[in-house]
Amino acid sequence: QVQLVESGGGLVQAGGSLKLSCVASGRTFSNYGMGWFRQAPGKEREFVASIIWSGATTMYAASVKGRFTVSRDNAKNTVYLQMNTLKPEDTAVYYCAVENRVYWPRPSTRTSDYGTWGQGTQVTVSS
Repeated sequence: QVQLVESGGGLVQAGGSLKLSCVASGRTFSNYGMGWFRQAPGKEREFVASIIWSGATTMYAASVKGRFTVSRDNAKNTVYLQMNTLKPEDTAVYYCAVENRVYWPRPSTRTSDYGTWGQGTQVTVSS
């Protein structure tokens, strides 16, 4: 059973940056794609970014494309989300998740494709 632990959240002013980390344990991390999702109060959980098992392909939500970058270090069992030019509307709890399918060649945007989730880390962007 894989376990995920996110870190790096916090309070930042609009226009600032944060880098989230998600460390995985208990499974061969490098065999699975990873995703980042977020959930704001009163809203549904939404896709932010994903990266396939090798790191070769990524995908982003339109709202973050050009500002956020997802990456991974398989040697450290860690996936990252670099968030730049943050906006108040980026305020949410951010979750990382592991894809269900081993060696899947395309990044997924659907929550149903992810079987294990971290506990989340709060990101708050003040205006």
